[in-house]
Amino acid sequence: MRRNPRSLSLVLGLIGWAGLSACGDRPAEPTPAGTRGVASALSSDAAGSDLGFARALVPRPFLFPADHGPHPEFRTEWWYVTGNLISSEGFSFGFQWTIFRQALAPQTPDRASHWGARDVYLGHFAISDIAGRRFRSFERFRRGALGLAGASAVPFRVVLDDWVLESLTANEKSLGNSTWPARLQATAGEGKERTAIDLRLNQGVPPVPQGDRGLSKKGAAPGNASYYYSLPRMPAHGEIRLGGKSFKVSGLAWLDREWSTSVLSPDLIGWDWFALQLGDGPEGDDLMLYRLRRRDGTAAPESRGSWIASDGTSRSIDWRDLVLTESATWTSPKSGARYPAEWRVQIPREHLDLVIRPRLADQELDGTFRYWEGAVVVSGTRAGRPLLGQGYVELTGYADSAPPPR
Repeated sequence: MRRNPRSLSLVLGLIGWAGLSACGDRPAEPTPAGTRGVASALSSDAAGSDLGFARALVPRPFLFPADHGPHPEFRTEWWYVTGNLISSEGFSFGFQWTIFRQALAPQTPDRASHWGARDVYLGHFAISDIAGRRFRSFERFRRGALGLAGASAVPFRVVLDDWVLESLTANEKSLGNSTWPARLQATAGEGKERTAIDLRLNQGVPPVPQGDRGLSKKGAAPGNASYYYSLPRMPAHGEIRLGGKSFKVSGLAWLDREWSTSVLSPDLIGWDWFALQLGDGPEGDDLMLYRLRRRDGTAAPESRGSWIASDGTSRSIDWRDLVLTESATWTSPKSGARYPAEWRVQIPREHLDLVIRPRLADQELDGTFRYWEGAVVVSGTRAGRPLLGQGYVELTGYADSAPPPR
């Protein structure tokens, strides 16, 4: 995610669905022939030309509530929500809820037919059941037609069938904080596999611009960038349903918003993205990091991060200012991909020393695109004082060259 570079490959793949007249949803477990790796998506020319689309060239101020809504002049964008929740009984859960928008062509006029579509949408929904040691993930895609999928700023609403993120505020037309609180919903699966989430999200700290005042560069070429902001500490409460069981839950969510036109440079094979909430409750500091991985294993110079203080102010972190060490790996029995499974992050300037561990080893989404995205726990110190936290990590590009599973 994702962002920074997050999930560009996922969105680019939507071009392959542009000619579909009917779309569907399914658990994210296709046959191997139907699964694409990140590298193959990035190296393909399926996305076509950038001509006619806007490009992220210089920093711009974010305007709300408009920027919570869609940006059709850009080719791709996403609404990415992840979080860690705990039930009233003490059970822990992680969740991912993502909707991607992909324009079919620049400046495509609306068609007279109700079946006509300017955009296509992809959704990913996943629940990590920590106590049950079970990861459930689902994928859904729709044309932006017949009211099945779409997005708006006022009133704020992002929808893909019954996967919805929408404002609960009656006075949506006022500026500022009018979008929040919002309701996030998704349901997928049948019978014992039926999985659902229904949350109320509050804003928490104001939107945090990432990169250079919201311009997140992904390469040296002009326009090879995105506009990117986060809501890193959103109080959340509601319900999770797994099969016939319901759980009242509360915790923290993280929303990433990003829109762009460009793709990653050809020497990159994937990225590692970290969204970490340090401390408990609605107050605390947050850390976002992403490493763009070159084919030789080194980090591209555009790899960056940000330290977000409890008051919402942020400081940019250059990749040269930190040390990221991987101390364990996990091999997927489904894809054969070997992923990092424990990290140590040291940032001397922030007097920070953290260890990050997955809550579950297997949190690999194995849909049209295969990647690992899951809930993590954080421990460590800042200025010598103990520090605990939680968050989410996204790992892409590891499955591209993986051997076939046994």
